[in-house]
Amino acid sequence: MEHLVWDGDPPALRSPVLVGAFAGWNDAASAATTAIEAIAVALDSEIVAEVDPEEFYDFQANRPTIKLTEGQSRNIEWPANRLLASEAPGASRDLLLLHGDEPSTRWRTFCTAILDGAERCGVDMVVTLGALIADVAHTRPVPITGLASDPDLVEQLGLGDARYEGPTGIVGVLHDAARRRGMGTASLWAAVPHYAAAVPNPKAALALLRRAEGLIGVAIEASELEEASARFDEQVDRAVAASPEIAELVRKLEEEHADSFQTDQDVPSGEAIANELQRYLRQRDD
Repeated sequence: MEHLVWDGDPPALRSPVLVGAFAGWNDAASAATTAIEAIAVALDSEIVAEVDPEEFYDFQANRPTIKLTEGQSRNIEWPANRLLASEAPGASRDLLLLHGDEPSTRWRTFCTAILDGAERCGVDMVVTLGALIADVAHTRPVPITGLASDPDLVEQLGLGDARYEGPTGIVGVLHDAARRRGMGTASLWAAVPHYAAAVPNPKAALALLRRAEGLIGVAIEASELEEASARFDEQVDRAVAASPEIAELVRKLEEEHADSFQTDQDVPSGEAIANELQRYLRQRDD
């Protein structure tokens, strides 16, 4: 069975890099997928292939949705993973974007289908974007950690040393499969504040995008994302100012390095802070 369905012939791209992000476990505050969407819009990307979802999703856990077209026609939208061709005339290479939902099952088969398609387009390097929840302050620059198959690249880009061990998502499986094929790999992760993780974080998305530019060698126009990032800071500032408990937590996060910060007994738990912020945001019209 052909798991990757092409819309015509594979595109003719110049030494393309596969850049991907998945909604779900790997995408705290939608930062990674927001960054991919910004790249797709900036480069006028076109969908060239789509993964057939039938073999890769538990539809009771990840249900399709009904959408109305022109207020009348009812269409079903299934969980999707798409490959988009992105030509970058001002750069020395093009991009192949991977955007979609983390699959529920058969991850190795899924990754084989994606990488087979990438190779048909001439891809020899895979870059993924992700985001995780952490004890960081929204008032500070977004911490970016990363891994790369080339240690010199990690040092060149000034990436933090990711020493995580434990459960992984589809991103980890995709990288392992790419390395086994001899492809170069790199993964970038943004840390988002746990007290503001219930809403999309364009600031983290922008940080991922800007760091990715150094990996892929393609400049991305992202003025809309920059404006959204500024609005995000303003909204979170107002939410924090409205809650002395959140303000105290943010002050402590600003004073302590995220890796060594430990919550004092007098400071509420991260879960309580997140719930308080969600309650505040739900009360706002915007």
